[in-house]
Amino acid sequence: MNPVIGLDVAKGESQVQAFLDKKQPYKKSFKIAHTLEGLSILLDFIKEVEDVSGGRPPIVLESTGHYHTPIMQYFEDRGYLLIIVNPLISYRAKSSSLRKVKTDIVDAHHLCELYYKEDLEPYRQRLIQLLNLRNLTRQHENITGMFVQTKLQFQAVLDQVFPQYCGVFGSLYSDVSLLTLQAFPTSEEILKESKETIANKIKELCKSRSKQWANNQAEKLMAAAVQNPFQKTLYHSLSLSLGMYINMLLEYKKHLSKLENELNALAKSIEEYRIIQSIHGIGEKIAATIISEIGEIDRFNHPKKLVAFAGLDPSVFESGTFKGTLNRITKRGSSRLRHALYMAVKCAIRDCRKQKTTDEILPRNKRLREFYDKKREEGKPYKVAVIACANKLLHWIYALLKSKSAFQDLA
Repeated sequence: MNPVIGLDVAKGESQVQAFLDKKQPYKKSFKIAHTLEGLSILLDFIKEVEDVSGGRPPIVLESTGHYHTPIMQYFEDRGYLLIIVNPLISYRAKSSSLRKVKTDIVDAHHLCELYYKEDLEPYRQRLIQLLNLRNLTRQHENITGMFVQTKLQFQAVLDQVFPQYCGVFGSLYSDVSLLTLQAFPTSEEILKESKETIANKIKELCKSRSKQWANNQAEKLMAAAVQNPFQKTLYHSLSLSLGMYINMLLEYKKHLSKLENELNALAKSIEEYRIIQSIHGIGEKIAATIISEIGEIDRFNHPKKLVAFAGLDPSVFESGTFKGTLNRITKRGSSRLRHALYMAVKCAIRDCRKQKTTDEILPRNKRLREFYDKKREEGKPYKVAVIACANKLLHWIYALLKSKSAFQDLA
């Protein structure tokens, strides 16, 4: 017999269906909760299937973000083979049926049938380091997005309270700038204080700078307050919002700084990270994102599979004598990996000075720039050429990670 367990995973629970062999369902489908008690019930059921069939069944389930992680951890520790199915593959298999039925019971049944129809690859456990790195890079990306949105909202309120403040400090979003604005949010509060009081407050907020610098900033702040068209804030809600956004920006900066320190410390301990960073034009954050999204390179036995995982493979449409000529990339893989490669290419083909003491201009990555120029000379549009470079870059990354060697650019 060739038994299998199909799990249709949802938030906090899963639908279970067992097959002893092809077209031989075992008992009725049932649900279990993602708790120790529920997983223990599932384990007892799987052992029952083992006794009846005489073999240990693999567990087939869809990739569902993070909902399937408790099941993975529980059964990996007990030595069970897990098969994580791409939702596109399972959806395609379910669509082959003429009946239009969508229930958890049917989905679990289809996963078992898919096991016998398709040549599914077993899940290979990623290194704990890579999983931690992936979580850190994704969390950094999420908080950065919220930080940018808060900046926009803060700027909109500042334009209605103190628009002249933007030119006082070199960086509007530096700690000293935000804290100074928090202490003196309106022109009215600034002008009722003396220059010395404001300078002392700025010096207190930025102890690393000189007293003269603090005096100069105090002069700029008072001059901006005089020029401010909103001498009095009519709407108390705007002042309240301004203080709230300042607190949010300061907290986001703390969280991002902590994440970056953790991310850099973890990434430097991973060999693959150092290999990726040896490619000229790839910085620390992009290298960490690329290696964390790829995971273990042994999961891919051909570079084209890695390209498909990134969604950079071209879609092909042919029927009879017709052959489609407008073939876009599939975008069916990891969007984070695809975006990181796109940014890496843009950085790599950019021109920069060879040395600060000379005016000689060279691309950051000569080999990739030559490939980009070649595509542009062939008449390819900018984005098409960049995507072609991303495809090429991913082939290089595959070769480097397989051979565990550093990148050699042409000087």
